Amino acid sequence: MGLILWLIIGGLAGWIAGNIMRGGGFGILGNIGVGVVGAVIGGFLFSLLGLQSGGFIGSLVTATVGAVVLLWVISKVRSG
Repeated sequence: MGLILWLIIGGLAGWIAGNIMRGGGFGILGNIGVGVVGAVIGGFLFSLLGLQSGGFIGSLVTATVGAVVLLWVISKVRSG
């Protein structure tokens, strides 16, 4: 069940981040990829700040924040 939950959270987080950063998602596999990588980045950033999140909503927020940061960095690398 853990892997399925990771994929669901990753897909949602990637879709939300895609809509925030560029106005659209990346397709189901792209959303999952962006969201899962975003979850790792978000977890790292939140731990640096001393923040903890738990449960489905906390994990979704963490993954979404990380995915937005990932997409922001990618946009900066591509444009400059």
